[in-house]
Amino acid sequence: QVQLAESGGGLVQSGESLRLACGTSGSILDILVMAWYRQAPGNEREWVATILRDGTRLYGDSVKGRFTISRDNAKNMVYLQMNSLKPEDTAVYYCKASPNSWGQGTQVTVSS
Repeated sequence: QVQLAESGGGLVQSGESLRLACGTSGSILDILVMAWYRQAPGNEREWVATILRDGTRLYGDSVKGRFTISRDNAKNMVYLQMNSLKPEDTAVYYCKASPNSWGQGTQVTVSS
């Protein structure tokens, strides 16, 4: 079982950028899949991005071309770089490690 902690959320205006961070309790190289999800009030939890142990990256259609998932193996950290933010990106963002470990979330608010 992996423990996760997100950070980096905040309030920004449309078009600005944020970088979220997710710290893990162990080596991320031992985790098969790391992912970011988000959930806005009244909405389903939405998959945002995934990075596999071999470095393969996958993105949801709503963020492809704007968001980048990455990792720092030495620091056991996973990041989500979010550029060209839109009000529709407003949500609580969650880090997930396979098979079913979740962080507590960090709030991202984008004003228009």
